[in-house]
Amino acid sequence: QVQLVESGGGLVQIGGSLRLSCAASKNIFSTHIMGWYRQAAGKQRELVATISTIGRTNYADSVKGRFTISKDNAKTTVYLQMNSLKPEDTAIYYCNARQWLAGAAYDNWGQGTQVTVSS
Repeated sequence: QVQLVESGGGLVQIGGSLRLSCAASKNIFSTHIMGWYRQAAGKQRELVATISTIGRTNYADSVKGRFTISKDNAKTTVYLQMNSLKPEDTAIYYCNARQWLAGAAYDNWGQGTQVTVSS
């Protein structure tokens, strides 16, 4: 089991930037796809971005060109740089570590960090 701890959330104005961090309790980047998901009030959790074991990234259409996911193997930390923030980006952001074993996905989740974008 791996523990994931998010940080970096907060209140930001429209057009502002935030960087979220997700610290993993051990180095799992060679075996796990790391990702950020978000859940707005009254909505389902949705994918924001993922980064594969070899560094390949994937983004939701709604954040392409504004958000960047990256990872630091030495620090066992995943980042989500969020620029040009919009009110619709307001949500709780969750870090995810997914491992595929024998065709089944095993997920670890962080506790979440709140991001609020307001005018």
